[in-house]
Amino acid sequence: MKHRVFDDEFKKMAVELSKLKNSVKEAAEELGLDASRLSKWRNNPSFNGGKVMMDKPGLSEDQMEIRRLKKALKNAELERDILKKAVGIFSKGDGGYTDL
Repeated sequence: MKHRVFDDEFKKMAVELSKLKNSVKEAAEELGLDASRLSKWRNNPSFNGGKVMMDKPGLSEDQMEIRRLKKALKNAELERDILKKAVGIFSKGDGGYTDL
């Protein structure tokens, strides 16, 4: 079975269609996609105009912003922890660097 590849323009168009229909499932069926794939595109700011669209009905704009900020904070903390570990690993080296 061949894996289908979609370009960014198609993904943006699919996200727009799902907004117009107000239904991920209907848009996905119309385009011959899996609804979970379209949901991922809807939540990706690259394909939805820079917004994080949580597929949770009933959330206010403020609640969605809080969720987005919490996610960004979690990612920043993860990056910080990775960098701390990298600094620790590289500082344990043989004590010096040589220029070759």
